[in-house]
Amino acid sequence: MDYRELNDFELVSYVRENSEEANELLYDKYKPLIEKNARRLLKYCNYNGLELNDLIQEGMLGLSRAIDTFNDSKEASFYTYAKTCVERKQLSAIISSQRQKHKLLNESVSFEMYDKEETEVKTVDSWLIDNSYNPETVMFDYENSHELIEKIGKILTDFELQVFELKLAGFSYIEISEILDKDKKQIDNAIQRIKAKIRDSLKR
Repeated sequence: MDYRELNDFELVSYVRENSEEANELLYDKYKPLIEKNARRLLKYCNYNGLELNDLIQEGMLGLSRAIDTFNDSKEASFYTYAKTCVERKQLSAIISSQRQKHKLLNESVSFEMYDKEETEVKTVDSWLIDNSYNPETVMFDYENSHELIEKIGKILTDFELQVFELKLAGFSYIEISEILDKDKKQIDNAIQRIKAKIRDSLKR
């Protein structure tokens, strides 16, 4: 059998049947995509310990997850699903490294946010409650910060969660727009939705 004549759906099926040739073909096919996205994200890895090869390796792990979890009964193509898994795995590595760099979850968490013009630092109070400024920085201990983040993660969409995590990791409004390859209006809309959802959640 010439596996090169098979489409992605068929290759995934054979990989799950332990075909090494089909597996190699899929990895060779998606390696350029993984490397391209790794190079695009590399500029956001300054001083956080990640190198190009690290991002490529994370992308390979993302592809592996895509192969293992792809459901061909859904409308999305394998390419779309694999691309999403690769990008999320690489992005997660950057967020984790950035958090470690700033010791975000090692000691305490400051929920400081910039407004959309990136001109004023606002605390979680001002960010969540009607945008009124409060000079007191809200701090959470290790346990409470994890509980809050876990709670927030359950009420956000995948895209909103990415925006939220990038903000917590210390990336600016503009950087988030570039990292997620979305225009600033989309990021602004996501932040507004996040604010509303968190505000509603904290009232419960």
